[in-house]
Amino acid sequence: MRFNKVRKMDISNGPGVRVAVFFQGCPFHCPGCFNQDTWDFDGGKDYTCDIENKILEFCGKEYINGLSILGGEPMAPANIDSTIHLAKRFKEMYPNKSLWCWSGYNFDEICNKDILKYADVIVDGRFDKSKRDPRLKYAGSTNQRAIDVKRTIQNGKITLYED
Repeated sequence: MRFNKVRKMDISNGPGVRVAVFFQGCPFHCPGCFNQDTWDFDGGKDYTCDIENKILEFCGKEYINGLSILGGEPMAPANIDSTIHLAKRFKEMYPNKSLWCWSGYNFDEICNKDILKYADVIVDGRFDKSKRDPRLKYAGSTNQRAIDVKRTIQNGKITLYED
């Protein structure tokens, strides 16, 4: 498994100040994607235990509101195990901080994945250049949704995140 970068302080990908991890590799190659350097599964750097421990250490700072996992595609078969492992450890260490995950897969395509045990919000759907809207707070195009995972499970239907 590989990663592209880690931002120790990110204010663009979720509410508050966050740590953001960009995993490497994406099968979708959406035209207009802002992260094309994350597409190649062989690009980036090795994702090691030391890297994961550093990410979790960064998350422990009191001014950090949560962890955001992006890509590339965190839910891709090559990335999902590491995504879930990081998410599980994060929630065990910081149960009161939020975990956000971005995926090109639609929610129903990932609903059987263990990530739902740990993610507070999943922003789903492939970026669609024809539906691009720079006014959106947590997505790039209007077909993408910021889904409140816990409320979606409780309600039995897709429930969007509200600030």
